[in-house]
Amino acid sequence: MPALERLTTRHAPALLRFERVNRAYFARFVPDRGDDYFDEFDDRLADLLTEQDTGACHFHVLVDDDGTVLGRFNLVDVADGSAELGYRVAERATGRGLAREGVRGVRALARD
Repeated sequence: MPALERLTTRHAPALLRFERVNRAYFARFVPDRGDDYFDEFDDRLADLLTEQDTGACHFHVLVDDDGTVLGRFNLVDVADGSAELGYRVAERATGRGLAREGVRGVRALARD
């Protein structure tokens, strides 16, 4: 069963694969991140984790039993008891209720 996990450096290879495999799918709904995103992935991830350490953002991945990232669920601009939620789910994982479960999980973590 997929598990929601706080993003760490150990997720880097699976997260990069998730982004690459689903790039065209995501670009159908939101602007493409561009080649630089992938070329500078490690630096960008380090920046996100540094930002997460400040408490201003909280990044999570939905990970399958085999370690595959199925989705990302992020809380950004955390302040005064509120935050903006953003998420994306792998194309192959759509239609299984994973977006709903991931959002519920992140909301529960935010409340706690």
